[in-house]
Amino acid sequence: MYSGIVAMALVALSVVVLLYALHRVAAIAADPLTVLPTQSGWMPQEHALSRFHARWYLASIVFLAFDVEMLFMYPWAVVVIEKGISAVVEMFLFLGALLVAVAWAWREGAFRWA
Repeated sequence: MYSGIVAMALVALSVVVLLYALHRVAAIAADPLTVLPTQSGWMPQEHALSRFHARWYLASIVFLAFDVEMLFMYPWAVVVIEKGISAVVEMFLFLGALLVAVAWAWREGAFRWA
């Protein structure tokens, strides 16, 4: 009655075991200094979960603001001719709001790196 399910489970298990065995046989021992994910192969100086200074959060907010700006400007550039002057006015309103956000970040010191 359950022979089909058992057969499929055995096939799936054998495929997983075969793939694991192939991985173990074909794996190349990597040099730990060249495969580190950060700092271009240099040994990390601090723990990966170390805390960042608060100014980096403001810098990331500014980056996200400009990233969202590009997200809205690409489709806008495609349809601006069809929509006319109203699309241009709306984009300048959006850019004005973005300018307010950048002025706030400037006042908070997001652009001071020292």
